[in-house]
Amino acid sequence: MAMKALKSLALASVLGVSLASGAANAADELTLQLKWVTQGQFAGYYVAKDKGFYEEEDLDVTIKPGGPDIAPPQVIAGGGADVIVDWMPSALASREKGVPLVNIAQPFKKSGMMLTCLKETGITSPEDFKGRTLGVWFFGNEYPFLSWMSQLGIPTDGGEEGVTVLKQGFNVDPLLQKQADCISTMTYNEYWQVIDAGIPAEDLIVFKYEDQGVATLEDGLYVLESSLDDPAMVDKLARFVKASMKGWAYSAEHPEEAAEIVLENDATGAQTEKHQIRMVGEINKLVDGSDGKLDMSAYERTVKSLLSGGSDPVITKEPEGATTTVVTDKM
Repeated sequence: MAMKALKSLALASVLGVSLASGAANAADELTLQLKWVTQGQFAGYYVAKDKGFYEEEDLDVTIKPGGPDIAPPQVIAGGGADVIVDWMPSALASREKGVPLVNIAQPFKKSGMMLTCLKETGITSPEDFKGRTLGVWFFGNEYPFLSWMSQLGIPTDGGEEGVTVLKQGFNVDPLLQKQADCISTMTYNEYWQVIDAGIPAEDLIVFKYEDQGVATLEDGLYVLESSLDDPAMVDKLARFVKASMKGWAYSAEHPEEAAEIVLENDATGAQTEKHQIRMVGEINKLVDGSDGKLDMSAYERTVKSLLSGGSDPVITKEPEGATTTVVTDKM
């Protein structure tokens, strides 16, 4: 009986040690909130998870898709995520309004934002926008557009010398139904929806924000300032960014596989293979071999653009502490 009790005690002791070591070796959990639904725009993160790059960095990453009713700054402010993907105009506007967001990495080097117009409208240059109806996304996506119109000196409240802003849903219907002369599109998504709807490229004219000198940074990684006060969290974020950029590099080398991984993670089943392969290809052009580090000249250009909104700028003063290199320096 005594021997049996001794064996039980020994077994319990061994189990205790193994459970303790299991707890000690548990991967660090991290939650990423995306800006939009599961699609090729976020291929790098899904690839990093699928290929085990996060696991290699001892991370257990949860990826939360976004949608029309999800504002990433609100999600992180409410404790629903550790990191968010957001456009810099939205992040800086949120920061000025009291959500202390900080850019820790910038996977996207270039903007994919465009205005796409029907050639039959006779629009050939931005000067021709006056008196027209333009489709614009809101929920933080309107800031680059408003900044651009301000720089052109075109009011956004209608009239012959201004533009009428049509609050555009996240679709291309206003152009197809000719409710708008031009609509907001991304190089990797809505532009191709117009093409797929039967309007050939030769019947369209596009104005890329990059080409117009008004591009602002998109799809950066942001955390709350308080996260950066914790060295363990900074270390975790550095491992996350390192693995994510490995995911983006893999996506550039294997776009079709990356698209398949995205499709496997699309719980809605709404995405198509053709569209996602094309999207990943276009997204890779925007990432453009990025190492994740923020280009400060691109940051300064974005800030300058957002400040130049005349009587209604996106931000009213030069941001302080809105970016940091502490995470990418540790990679």
